[in-house]
Amino acid sequence: MIPDNLRAYPAVAALDAAYADAVAGGRIVHRQVRLDVVPASITAVCRFLKDNRQFRLSGITAVDWFPAEPRFHVVYLLHSFENRERLRLMCALESGKPEIDSVTGIWRAANWYEREVYDLFGVVFRNHPDLRRIMMPEDWSGHPLRKDYPVAGYRYTYQREGQQ
Repeated sequence: MIPDNLRAYPAVAALDAAYADAVAGGRIVHRQVRLDVVPASITAVCRFLKDNRQFRLSGITAVDWFPAEPRFHVVYLLHSFENRERLRLMCALESGKPEIDSVTGIWRAANWYEREVYDLFGVVFRNHPDLRRIMMPEDWSGHPLRKDYPVAGYRYTYQREGQQ
């Protein structure tokens, strides 16, 4: 449900008219509209915003709220130069199996952003054309930006324990 104060924004009003059930909430954060999107609707929402409001993808990242649930939030940063609008879309994912559909079919630039989020947070992007590590070695254990990841890393911890 989109709050009434956000319906004054043209992109939000258009999105509400087309996909009323896709948005679970929203608010203004740092003078920017943030919408909480239902994860199952992320590709439909992004396709609509690209095709009808000329939004481009500026970035994708994630936030780990461990130990709270839902643990992960995948954040999509969108910008429309033509309409002078910015949007921040957030999708909440549970910790058990954090998965969401890929938006690489909408914006090719999402490829590297999604790989980075996968590598560092362990969020799986379904239907991604080449989902593999991008920053850490292929044989690396775990995902280093998760809040429950050891500060010194698993390898360092195991190595030190073996020396004692």
